[in-house]
Amino acid sequence: MVGIWGDPVRARRALDAANAAGVRLKGNGYGYKPAFKNSPSSTELRLLHDVLTHTWGEMPVVCDPTAGGGSIPWVASRMGLPAVANDLNGVAASVLTAGVAVPSHRAGALTPHIRRWGQELVDRVTARLGAYFPRGDGESIVAYVWANAVPCPRTSRLVPLIKDKWLQKAAGKEAAVTMTLELDGQELREPHFEVVFGRDIDRQDAAAGTVARGKATSPYDNLVIDGSYLKAAAQDGLMTQVLYAVAVRSSSGERSFRSPTSADLEAIAAAKRAYAEQAPIWEAHGILPTEELPEGAKTAEPISMGSTRWTDLFAPRQALAHGIFAEEFAGLIPDVQTELGDDARDVLVELAMMQGKALNWNSRLSSWDVSRQKVRSTFDTHNLGFKWTFAEFDAAGALYSWCLEQLVDAYEEISRLLGESGRADLVDGDGFTRNVLVSQGSAASLPLEDGSVTHVCMDPPYYDNVMYAELADYFYVWEKRTLGRLLPEFFVDSLTDKDNEAVANPARFAAMGRRRRELADLDYETKMTTIFEEAHRVLRDAGVLSVMFTHKRAEAWDTLGMSLLQAGFTIETSWPVNTESEQSLHQANMNSAASTIMLVCRKRNERNDDHQVYLDDIEHDIRQAAREAATRFQHDGIDGVDLLLSTYGPTLSVISQNWPVYSSTPDADGRDQLLRPEDALALAREEIVDLRRSRLIGQVAKVDGLTDFVLLAWDTFGAREFPFDTARLLALAVGGLDVDELERAKIVSKASGKVKLLTPKERLRREADSGLPGVTPEASSFEFVIDAVDTALYIAEADGQQAAKRFLDRHGYTSDAGFISTLQGLANAIPRTKVKGAWVVPEAGLIDTLCTLYFDDVVLPGAEEMAAPTDPNENTLFDLE
Repeated sequence: MVGIWGDPVRARRALDAANAAGVRLKGNGYGYKPAFKNSPSSTELRLLHDVLTHTWGEMPVVCDPTAGGGSIPWVASRMGLPAVANDLNGVAASVLTAGVAVPSHRAGALTPHIRRWGQELVDRVTARLGAYFPRGDGESIVAYVWANAVPCPRTSRLVPLIKDKWLQKAAGKEAAVTMTLELDGQELREPHFEVVFGRDIDRQDAAAGTVARGKATSPYDNLVIDGSYLKAAAQDGLMTQVLYAVAVRSSSGERSFRSPTSADLEAIAAAKRAYAEQAPIWEAHGILPTEELPEGAKTAEPISMGSTRWTDLFAPRQALAHGIFAEEFAGLIPDVQTELGDDARDVLVELAMMQGKALNWNSRLSSWDVSRQKVRSTFDTHNLGFKWTFAEFDAAGALYSWCLEQLVDAYEEISRLLGESGRADLVDGDGFTRNVLVSQGSAASLPLEDGSVTHVCMDPPYYDNVMYAELADYFYVWEKRTLGRLLPEFFVDSLTDKDNEAVANPARFAAMGRRRRELADLDYETKMTTIFEEAHRVLRDAGVLSVMFTHKRAEAWDTLGMSLLQAGFTIETSWPVNTESEQSLHQANMNSAASTIMLVCRKRNERNDDHQVYLDDIEHDIRQAAREAATRFQHDGIDGVDLLLSTYGPTLSVISQNWPVYSSTPDADGRDQLLRPEDALALAREEIVDLRRSRLIGQVAKVDGLTDFVLLAWDTFGAREFPFDTARLLALAVGGLDVDELERAKIVSKASGKVKLLTPKERLRREADSGLPGVTPEASSFEFVIDAVDTALYIAEADGQQAAKRFLDRHGYTSDAGFISTLQGLANAIPRTKVKGAWVVPEAGLIDTLCTLYFDDVVLPGAEEMAAPTDPNENTLFDLE
């Protein structure tokens, strides 16, 4: 029924090795289809229904209170189970309607109508836009590449803000732009851009931009323009946009670039005039958004760069295109209603999805990806980050036809998968009634009766990972003028509901100063508790709550765990499930959690005795549960950060079965206080550290704190860079260290929420600092074994293996048990991967040579040779044919 037709553990290991080397495997990398593409037969579904009905007395209702994009209710519907999908956000509720409810109820019957009326909408929009997007003979436009620009504070001439002048860097296909500042002896008010190729490119000039680290350099006098001036100019309305290149495709399909033409510039000017003329009319008739950006965590950056209204996030021609779409959509509604009658609403809801796609791919926050030769979407990351340069779609020739193609393909695939489930061996129809209810509102107040749900299955908001409501406003202000005509109950408010959103957003408490983070955490915990209490209310007494959670930060798990405990649940069991896209992880250099932890909970039977349970009473059970879970999941192929996370469920389970549990430390007034889950999770991490240390060096006893951290960091993360918070937790578990101590010892460097293990060369100490931890070739002794090992590796790299051997002999390390066990641990922990014969992690190669020559007792794991990375410019994702 699950549909995993392959060996995920073996595939996972192959993927890990490939990712460490930056290699892309064929297909999805697993060697078999994703589970969702395998459809259960009618026999299997009838058996499932019989078992469920026998167990529960009726077909169980599945409810997702925070349904988001709808994967949980969609799977429930596919299995023929009645589903309730709720979300606070009107944008998400609309997606649930279009992506789950409509195809579940109407399936493929609507596809011809969607295709026909979608093409009619595209034709109407593109007819109005054609004059604003001229094309050369036989060419199609891939993207227009723009730069934001400000007046030079000294010359008043326009300064385009570009990081460099490259358009493409692939060997044999190089393309860049040059800037001309004078023409026929006359100074130009703004630079003239020319596209150059191959040998005509001055690489030094192409690598030089006009902006870096938030500051600009004027090309007219080569003097710095301070970042405060850039922001002030933007806020004063002085920031404008300059087109500097056009990515094109010839009639033969060949890609290239060209310089902007006079026809391009005239069309842009005409579009700007048309938008200025049309905008007030559209605003008056409810077509164009008028809302301002509210202050928030994700809106602070665009506001600081002069965007005060949501329409400011679009260049005039982009806003004109989106406005024309909204107007033509409004005009299409009565035509579709006249012809399709009761079917009209569902067809129009699907067509409205085109707008969200277009908004995401055509704004001042979408950008040109030089490495992959494609447009990046606005939300390639979960923020509204300002872009110095941006990319514009050809709205007349490509954008809306592409959006329609994407919509039809998605609807057909969703409908096909729904239709195929249960149909494989049926003769007289699929026989399954699909019942999906979509609601929009707080997950703490569901439109359901007490005890009416058998399974609450949810993937709740991830603490402070994503500010859903702030980001959704980008779509909400446009869609309430299109989708709001069809689903007005989803778009009642001016903007999305942020007050009732369960996220840890310090921006909501900015007025509270230093307490804003503390209050944001408390707000998240309170809201999650009320959501879980509502789940408790609607669940049957024997019902099941499944919670999926993907977050590395201890605070997030502490808060989630406390919410579950306070809402009256026990955690019955848990397991990690690999869910995260490989493309979303920077595996070669930056480690992230790739697993979602599934917690299975039931209503707790409250204890009848008055005996108080303290952490000391259950510490042994917590440690045992963590060790057993880690041993089991380690055997199943779970490793790294995911192995740490896999122990959190069993730890919370022990606490929940004994709840309420009190801390062994009283509060400031000497009174008992409830245990915070983080105190127990710290015990679990200590167990993992001991277990992994034993596996690495063959003994549980510590070497020393710094050495243990390096060993276990490589073992846990398998990468040089990893998140600061996880590094902090590992340092505490290893021996009460903190990251600042590790930085002073030159074990790591830290920046932007990340921690990086330093190479032996980076750990080199000057003579004045010779008393501090680090690499010191002339030291007479070493307090920490990792310093001795790194010094040996540094000498081997800088002066050769013979010099390293003299160092080892001088200190007696060739027979030192601690030194040898550390070498063995590092050999086991550091990824032993090569690309074209070169070690991905240089230390692995140095250790390999050193041990081969001088340490026969160290067992070296096999090295894996990976293929060279594929050309990132081949088979790009932006092929529109």
